[in-house]
Amino acid sequence: MIKVVSPARLHLTLIDLNAEIGRIDGGAGITLQSPGLEISAVEADTIEVTGDSLLAGKMRKAAQALLPAGKGIRIQIDDGFPDHVGLGSGTQAALSAAAAVNRIYGLGKSVRELAVAVGRGGTSGIGVAAFENGGFILDGGHKFKDKRAFSPSAASHVPPGPVLFRRDFPDWPIVLAIPNGKGAHDAEEVDIFKKFCPIPLAEVQEVCHVILMLMLPALVEEDLENFGRAVNHFQTVGFKRREVELQPQSVLDIMRYMRDNGASGSGVSSFGPVVYGIVGSEGEGKRLQQEVQRMLDESIGGRVLLTKARNRGADIFGGLD
Repeated sequence: MIKVVSPARLHLTLIDLNAEIGRIDGGAGITLQSPGLEISAVEADTIEVTGDSLLAGKMRKAAQALLPAGKGIRIQIDDGFPDHVGLGSGTQAALSAAAAVNRIYGLGKSVRELAVAVGRGGTSGIGVAAFENGGFILDGGHKFKDKRAFSPSAASHVPPGPVLFRRDFPDWPIVLAIPNGKGAHDAEEVDIFKKFCPIPLAEVQEVCHVILMLMLPALVEEDLENFGRAVNHFQTVGFKRREVELQPQSVLDIMRYMRDNGASGSGVSSFGPVVYGIVGSEGEGKRLQQEVQRMLDESIGGRVLLTKARNRGADIFGGLD
């Protein structure tokens, strides 16, 4: 029996969807303690996935890409989190299944090799790096000549970008609102990239400036106020601004409420509708959690968690060492 526990992640921003300098994508993200995805798996004659039907297809496809000829696997999804809400469930599902096959059959592949095999990380490398090592992650995107198009990960066929910077994230509580509903995905997501890209170069430069001279120093110095300033700035510029503008008013209201009521920084993760707020204490976090839960209950529904960053990657138990 193999057990894989993999983390959700926040995608704070994509960096360069202009490509004038020769690279595209790149991004910043934070690995989360909760929610997470848990699966158990055993060797079998065929491929069988039970549990969360929304993730089962991704897991079946990923397992098929790794399984030796004539071999199978039985996967039980024991716990999960919603797909297409901005938490990276697709990457975690595919990598979890691939990691189970890798361990059961002793394939000896690295996380990056697994990601290439199952086709993840073609735009953002945050989810792959979250599975591998956790923490705060900055990835460097792709050469435009290799990718040749502005497109989301699900429609891209290049390996994950290099991790430029990885660091343990401070012990700051994170209020995580998961509204009912879905963010853009599949064909709609592809169309959004086509509509808005290339992003004006000046906006890309602004995002880079904020990352290099505000967010990263604040992270190293554990300066919550300025880290929050960087998060807030991202919502107003670049591709993130376009993602924010696609959100329903109830999601925008939650982001604004968090920012006005104790969160140093608040933003939409990926295409949403997940909203996160980073606060300075457990007390502030619990108060804000209750208030935002009330807002969700009175509008579109959903749940609010109080979590923190996870500074390690996925846990894989059992099987071969």
